[in-house]
Amino acid sequence: QVQLVESGGGLVQAGGSLRLSCAASGRTISSFYMGWFRQAPGKEREFVATISWNGGSTYYSDSVKGRFTISRDNAKNTVYLQMNSLKPGDTALYYCNAVQPGQRHELWRSWGQGTQVTVSS
Repeated sequence: QVQLVESGGGLVQAGGSLRLSCAASGRTISSFYMGWFRQAPGKEREFVATISWNGGSTYYSDSVKGRFTISRDNAKNTVYLQMNSLKPGDTALYYCNAVQPGQRHELWRSWGQGTQVTVSS
């Protein structure tokens, strides 16, 4: 059973930065594309970004492109999301999961607890 632990969220002012981490256990993530998702109150879960097996390819939603950077360290079984120029609209609970190449939905049924990002104006 894969376990995912997201961390690094917090309360920041608009224009600030945060770096999120997703530590996986129970499975080796090197064989999977990994992605970040977020969900704000009253909204559906939204795809944010994905990264290929060794980080050679990345894809971002239009809402975060140019501001967020996804990366991974397979030796640490960890995925990161560097978030710069944060906006109040980025406020959400952020989750990570495996994804299939070219897809924007989760691959594993198990989700972590998520990490809360709150951006004030």
